[in-house]
Amino acid sequence: MKKGLTIIIGLFFSWGLLNAQNQAMERLNAYKVAFFTKRLNLTTQEAQRFWPVYNELQDMKLAVQQERAKIFREINQNELNMSEKELISAGDRLIELDLKEAELNASYHKKFREVLSPLKVVRLYQAENQYRLQLLNELRENAPVRNNIQQQRQLRNN
Repeated sequence: MKKGLTIIIGLFFSWGLLNAQNQAMERLNAYKVAFFTKRLNLTTQEAQRFWPVYNELQDMKLAVQQERAKIFREINQNELNMSEKELISAGDRLIELDLKEAELNASYHKKFREVLSPLKVVRLYQAENQYRLQLLNELRENAPVRNNIQQQRQLRNN
């Protein structure tokens, strides 16, 4: 009975964490949509045509990034046991992924030109850079808070 209760509590806790992560991602996505829509000054018609194309590109880039992360994980965990041939293969695969990402960018640049004016396409690239920088700045600003919390925990544990 206790084991079953523990499993149920664990499942609720896991569900709560996943729910919190989903809510955080939804807030981040909503913020991104608002940020880009404002920076690009998208009309309703443009937004309806732009967002499906942009989201499709982001999904494809995410797949490339996940593959890249998988390769780095494998290297980090096994590099001392990997043969030269395996290391060369991993390096080649990383370069192939870089090329694939560049090809995606070139392909979707053409698609963006079909749904946005040239000025708005350029603004898109600026907005992507500004968005990344803003997120990094926010992470840096919040880092002292996280560091202080970690330091307080360490002091309590000592």
